[in-house]
Amino acid sequence: MENPSILNHISIGVRDLDRSRQFYDAVLSPLGCRRIEEMDVATSWGKVFPEFWIGLPLDGQPASSGNGVHIALTAPSREAVDAFYKAALEHGGISDGEPGFRPYAPEYYAAFVRDPDGNKIEAVFLPEFGE
Repeated sequence: MENPSILNHISIGVRDLDRSRQFYDAVLSPLGCRRIEEMDVATSWGKVFPEFWIGLPLDGQPASSGNGVHIALTAPSREAVDAFYKAALEHGGISDGEPGFRPYAPEYYAAFVRDPDGNKIEAVFLPEFGE
């Protein structure tokens, strides 16, 4: 199967792999993602391909989040955005923007959270890409 995305994968560093695995299992499930690969130092999720990775930094330095960087993940519905947001807050995430419509495009419905390591993650639903 050909991957229709321009992206091969995204990888972010985390400080506590077990805590982050629990967080991302919970928040990615409403978006239709599942765990694809698991290694001693990294884990991936996706629908078909291992597109989203977390891992301990290979240089041995502590993980840090980037200012101005965020990752937007496609949600299949507004309800999935809401479930993503709720799961994030229940698993140690911090709100960075409650679910709702945004001015970026007509019908752009999104929520923003910070994971336990401070990485900014967005779930977005656009009707032309879902439901």
